Amino acid sequence: MTAFLLIWSPEKWPWPELPDIAQRVAAGVAVTDVWGCGFARSILPGDRVFLHRVARQPKGIFGSGYVTRAPYEVPDPATKRGYRLCIDFVYDWLVDAHEAPVIPREMLRTHPLSVQTWDAQCSGTVIKPIAEGALEKRWAELTGKRKPPKLDTPTGPTRSSKVTAHAAAAAKSAAASRPGTKPKAASNQTAESATKTATKKTATKRLQEG
Repeated sequence: MTAFLLIWSPEKWPWPELPDIAQRVAAGVAVTDVWGCGFARSILPGDRVFLHRVARQPKGIFGSGYVTRAPYEVPDPATKRGYRLCIDFVYDWLVDAHEAPVIPREMLRTHPLSVQTWDAQCSGTVIKPIAEGALEKRWAELTGKRKPPKLDTPTGPTRSSKVTAHAAAAAKSAAASRPGTKPKAASNQTAESATKTATKKTATKRLQEG
């Protein structure tokens, strides 16, 4: 099992749903999510992910989970390649990083955690084995030991506020670019429809947002 870093920058995405998601995870709900993974295609189901808040204080590791779906392509005309690589995963621990992370940035500067480059610009970076071992040990000390969450029933396409927002923005941009067409406000229904279409495109193999 390999561990990967998922990056969250509140300057790029405020993530207003985070407090509610953190409460659900704390209550024992197996909450699934989808996240961009940059260019990483080697991520496999069962791999470990850690969420890292960057760009604005309080910085640090604030969540963890297990990959449930290998990288797949989500159409995104805003990118040069025309799509994003995303993974699905299930949280096993999450706190509201608007308040404080579990492992602050200062602790990540201590050895052996310091061997890892934590200030990655995009998600999908592999966490080095020596840093991963120390991170898992400290994580367990601070959050407790748990078994991976079990998804007893199929959850259907994973929903993500970030991907929904990207889909809505893309739909609005496409409408605005058509001659004689006034841009329409992207409704929740439009965003959800675009997200459903995106999540159907499966490529067996691997964004937080860069």
